[in-house]
This record gives sequence, structure tokens and C-alpha cells, in this order.
Amino acid sequence: MTILEKFSHLRVAYEQLRSLGSDPFTVRFDGVLSPTEGLREGRRTILFGTNNYLGLTFDPSCIEAGIEALMQSGTGTTGSRIANGSYDAHTRLEQALADFYGRRRGMVFTTGYQANLGIISTVVGKGDYLILDADSHASIYDGARLGTAQVIRFRHNDPEDLRKRLARLPQAGNKLIVVEGIYSMMGDTAPLREIAQVKAEAGAYLLVDEAHSLGVLGRQGRGLAEAAGVEADVDFIVGTFSKTLGSIGGFCVSDLPDFDVLRVACRPYMFTASLPPTLVASTLQALNRLQSDPGLRARLLSNSRRFHSGLDRLGFRLGADATPIVAVVLEDRDLAVAFWNRLLEAGLYVNLALPPATPDGSAILRSSVSAAHTVQQIDTAIGLFAAVGEELGVLSPRPLAAMA
Repeated sequence: MTILEKFSHLRVAYEQLRSLGSDPFTVRFDGVLSPTEGLREGRRTILFGTNNYLGLTFDPSCIEAGIEALMQSGTGTTGSRIANGSYDAHTRLEQALADFYGRRRGMVFTTGYQANLGIISTVVGKGDYLILDADSHASIYDGARLGTAQVIRFRHNDPEDLRKRLARLPQAGNKLIVVEGIYSMMGDTAPLREIAQVKAEAGAYLLVDEAHSLGVLGRQGRGLAEAAGVEADVDFIVGTFSKTLGSIGGFCVSDLPDFDVLRVACRPYMFTASLPPTLVASTLQALNRLQSDPGLRARLLSNSRRFHSGLDRLGFRLGADATPIVAVVLEDRDLAVAFWNRLLEAGLYVNLALPPATPDGSAILRSSVSAAHTVQQIDTAIGLFAAVGEELGVLSPRPLAAMA
């Protein structure tokens, strides 16, 4: 048996998927024209699969900040945060994030994945308990695997199941509950107020991954904890820059007094090259744009409602109430692959999500709405979903009056 032969089942499944049309894992764009349009094989394609929630990847002020930092500080740090890789800008970004969330301390990581990997694997250890929502992101599960705490899963978005599982644990050992603000696949939100109550009853700690809810939920855009009114009950907030803030990187903020000890305890923080200055600068400016322009979030939520309601009226089975993540659930893998290929051929890019990477083994066409989408682009996307849905027999043909 060769070293890679253990993946033969994946290779077979991958080849079957490629035989059905374009390869969803290697879709290549010749260029990106804006937050909402790209060029693929010379054709303009509407982008509905990018997580570019506020459309800040082409924001002139963010680009200008990045260019200025590039010219002043070079292309990269060439080192980790504990070696030569901490610049003044890293510290300013950490303070800006802490101030935004009203927390004492913040840490910046090179990716959002590493933020979860580092915090989750470090803050609980041998003799402790890590209690995860069953539908948690892969980065959360990988953090659990890297650490030494005992891992327990509770049913997705089920506070009562969480309560029962906590009640079975011994008194000794710290308990850390991990949930997400908006779940990345189906777009649903955690019942955070109820989970915070369970957390308080059990004397546990609570970490909320606000990767997809930063800049989306809450009056100030701080995420689900703010929207649910339970920020004081959340001990760790983790997030990413690669969605709402349009760059790359991750962070954790907290009020715990000894939080800074993680800088010498957290291996994914200690042994990874730090973010280049240009990304730090563009992220700082994007955070400023988020706070200074509430119209961005207003447009995002309006666009999300329009897209969600349009697909709902057509009769698609959708994954959750209107958030920027809109999941169309289909009957099986082959139908989802065919649907995805037809949309791509028609000039609409969405994400294809297939089991086992999906909740309950569903086949999903996952769209992410942006504040930068125009009403015309949203209506075009709805029309393409309708046309392909009718072609493939997912939807009943619409009356002529409805198609006018």
C-alpha cells in the first residue's frame, strides 16, 4: 500500500464529480473585475460565492492603505510574532479590534483557521472539557484534535442537549463551550441567549466564532453576541478578516486578565509568520469603514432579504431565515452537481457543498450575498435559479404571467 493509497476512495469520488462537468474544487477566474463580477473563460460571471459581505475588497480607501503600507514596510515580515514579525501596525490592529468589541485584549493570527486552531487547542487542556456544537466548522474540530481536552459534541443549536451533557460531567476541570454566530454552510444562527444561560448554570466558559456574523449582525456589527444581548457572557470571540473585512487573517478578543499569556502558550500563534503590513493596513481601514458607514450593513441585509425571499417564492427548500448565506438544499449529489454546472455555464458562480462536508448529508448550493450586489444582479441570479430549476425538474414550470 502506497502512502497515498488510503485516499483512493476520495480519488474515485473526485473523478466521478469531475466527469459530471466543471471541477468545483479548481474553478479558475481569469480576473476579478469587482466584488461581484469575475471573468471566467472570457465571460463575465456574477459572483455569489465569495463571502465578500460588505464588498470591501475593492474599496478605494482599503486599497490605498494597503499600497501605502506596502511601500513603507515591504512585502512581508519574514518572521513569527515572537521573533521579528511584530510591527507597530499589528499592535494597532489588535487594539482596534479590542476597542471595537469593548474588550481588554486582542490577538491577531495569520488566518481565521489558525485563530480557532490556536485558541481552542490552548485554552483547555488535559483534565478539561471542550463542548462543541455538532455542526461546527472544520477549524474548530481541528483545534479540538490538536488539543488534549476531552471533546464532547451536542446536537446542533440544541441548548437542552447542551445542558444535559454538561450535567453529566464531573465538577473538576474547566469546560469550554464553542458555537458559531452564523453557521457557514446553512446560514443559520445559534440560539445564543439560551446557550449563554446554560453556560452560566454550569460555570463554564463560552467561545463564539463570529467569522460570518462580524459586520452582519448586531447594532454595531459586532456579531451575534451583540445582537442577542449576551456579550458580557462570552469569554472569547474569534473571527476572521477574510469575509466581511475583505482581506485575510484572524483574531481573538477577550476580557480574561491573563489573556496575554497565550502569546507564549499558543503554538499556531508562536510558530507562524505574521501578517504582512499591507494586509494589516487594509484590514484596519476596513474595520474603520465598517464602523463609520452603517449603510454598508443596511444594503447587505436588504440584498439578503431580497435574494432569500425571491428563492423562497419560487419554492426552493432553503436552509435558514434570511442571512447573507442562502443555502438551497437539493435531493441528491448528482442533481446538485448538474444544477451547479448549469448556473456556472449561465454566468452565475455559487458554492457547491456535498456530503460528507454538509449537515445531515445534504447536497447544497450555497450563495453568499454582498452589499455590493446590485438589485439587477440579485434579480438576474434569482431568474437563473428559476430557469435551471425548471430545466432540471426541481421547480414546476411557471405560468407565462409569472415569467413576464
